[in-house]
Amino acid sequence: MNCKRIIPDAITSCNLICGSIAIIFALHNAFIGAFVFILAGAFFDFFDGLSARLLKVPCPIGIQLDSLADDITFGLAPAMMLFSWLRPILGWWACLALIMAAASALRLAKFNVDERQHNSFIGLATPANAIFWGGICSLPISVLAYDWMAWVIIGLSFLSCYLLNAEIPFFSFKSFKKQKLIICSFIVGCLILIGFCVAKAIVHHHIEFAFFSGAACILWYVVLNLLLAIGIKK
Repeated sequence: MNCKRIIPDAITSCNLICGSIAIIFALHNAFIGAFVFILAGAFFDFFDGLSARLLKVPCPIGIQLDSLADDITFGLAPAMMLFSWLRPILGWWACLALIMAAASALRLAKFNVDERQHNSFIGLATPANAIFWGGICSLPISVLAYDWMAWVIIGLSFLSCYLLNAEIPFFSFKSFKKQKLIICSFIVGCLILIGFCVAKAIVHHHIEFAFFSGAACILWYVVLNLLLAIGIKK
């Protein structure tokens, strides 16, 4: 057996394990801990494909394993975070949040067979969606001052399920050479948002605001891509 082939799959497995731990944290209402492990999973998700390319050991099984791991870490884990976060208000109606896991699975299956998505995305990528909801759920439930706001959050989760599978182009860092200005604008915007959220966390002594910066950056990413899509259609 070529030992090099084991390395990318081992990294992918670390992604899956991080997602599983994130689910455990979510079930115990430890949302920041869950978000940290989702971010750790994203770290491993980036390096599994990179390691396969560097070691020149592409493997069809690795592609399938990657999708399975991604649906745990970026589909089920954020869905469980949202379920646990909203359950004190919505009761078992919070199970509606689990639709996100199914929408993420569909998104990943489509990605595996879509030849258009080598250097960009059609639909919101599952890691981006997970980071958005991880940031939202890191906030204390007290931010939902009224019960109806929990239903608004459920509505937003349905919207994110749509964006995951919509025929809307989203840029990737792989297309940096072609879209330097757009990607640099995105990075600058992210730095501003992160700086603002971290400053607010320090001033108000609430670390949750620092983690919310992830949601703010993904929201900026979605808005920027929607504006680009509207511009292309015109």
